[in-house]
Amino acid sequence: MLQVKNLTKIYEGGVKALDTVSFEVPDGQFLAVIGLSGSGKSTLLRCINRLIEPTSGQIFWNGEDVTAASPDELRRYRRKIGMVFQHFNLVHRSRVITNVLAGRLGYVNPAWSLMNRFPKKDMEKALQQLERVGIADKANHRADELSGGQQQRVGIARALMQDPEMILADEPVASLDPVLAHSIMKHLEDINKKDGVTVLCSLHFLDLVHRYADRVIALNGGKLMFDGLPNEIDDKKFKDIYGREAERVG
Repeated sequence: MLQVKNLTKIYEGGVKALDTVSFEVPDGQFLAVIGLSGSGKSTLLRCINRLIEPTSGQIFWNGEDVTAASPDELRRYRRKIGMVFQHFNLVHRSRVITNVLAGRLGYVNPAWSLMNRFPKKDMEKALQQLERVGIADKANHRADELSGGQQQRVGIARALMQDPEMILADEPVASLDPVLAHSIMKHLEDINKKDGVTVLCSLHFLDLVHRYADRVIALNGGKLMFDGLPNEIDDKKFKDIYGREAERVG
């Protein structure tokens, strides 16, 4: 169980990215986070694993206060949280399999990782994860030789290397065309349904929310505007989330 309580983030200059946001996510749920650009979606996800430090509020996971975690406790916590980024965050000059193995950095001896040496079982695991996302044949290619959709699959395989209990996907399909977007979302759905991994995924398009999410929360100006089922977003709630001038297209 993930519990977010009165989470607030104020950046320098007084910009309030999150404003006393509270919600809970049961284990194994696929939660979509929606809202306009600048609504606080990315800040929320990055506060959950403390890539961004909250200004106030608390985050609990399995009853433990993440916001009060020591550096050692935070490292252990992050091991079980995979992160999938909009712009992939790969080392472009490195091989695909090297990027995937980066998901084991929290588990192996740091000296080994600096020399790019990983146990045989991790190498085998990396190939298995690449097979799972359909690009095992690209293992020895440089990451920058891959298409955008293939690079995002590498990002998913890297997250799977952590044996995650939760995945935070920060607009993972925003830079992809609709066909590739569904391909990536199906991989996240598969991880959620088959592996029981909790998924929090920020999205722009309601058609993807309706197709893949169990539940949706919506942010506007850092405030929680909606928490419920995708089919409960009627025209009034849509306007509350996206503004009076927004046109519903999906």
